[in-house]
Amino acid sequence: MSVSAYHRMAISFRQTLGPEGQAVRHERLLDWRREHSVTRLDHPTRLDRARAMGYRAKEGFVVARVRVRRGGQGKRAIRAGRRPKHKGIVRMTLAKSLRRIAEERAQKHYPNLEVLNSYWVGEDGQQKFYEVILVDPSHPAIVADPKIGWIAGPNHRGRVYRGLTSAGREGRGLRWRGKGAERMRPSRARNRRAERRTQTKVIP
Repeated sequence: MSVSAYHRMAISFRQTLGPEGQAVRHERLLDWRREHSVTRLDHPTRLDRARAMGYRAKEGFVVARVRVRRGGQGKRAIRAGRRPKHKGIVRMTLAKSLRRIAEERAQKHYPNLEVLNSYWVGEDGQQKFYEVILVDPSHPAIVADPKIGWIAGPNHRGRVYRGLTSAGREGRGLRWRGKGAERMRPSRARNRRAERRTQTKVIP
């Protein structure tokens, strides 16, 4: 049975995550830490993953590596007397994933592009690194391509800020289907507003 080149690329990348690839991983992360928080790349680090996410080696596609600080929103302890519940220290998990934050930062760095997708490439004790695929919606090669031309539509303007990417849809709970996910669509905020309207008592 023949194995594709992209499958071999995936195997090669997984080897860098194990003990045998510790030296390569260490040198790679050292170089990435010295770079800017958003760095444009000539080609993806994980070509197999980038291709699966929609990347094509043609004009109009841009790949950027983004560095995001790991961890929650930990704060210093308050010395005055309070219940731990009301100190605002524990359970301060972000509502957005770090991958979604990385996409938004890449979009802010390249405002004339649109985020297509992203994928994880590495992490250390303090940061996580993601590679974000961006597309130029005004490029003639993108507009004429039937596979990616949809991103040039006006309804995809600023799509990363509206949770329309894969990471955004996951954070909005749209990966859930069937029983138990009735209130996820069209959005949880929309359903909460509907509940408030029905619970409001009208006093004549």
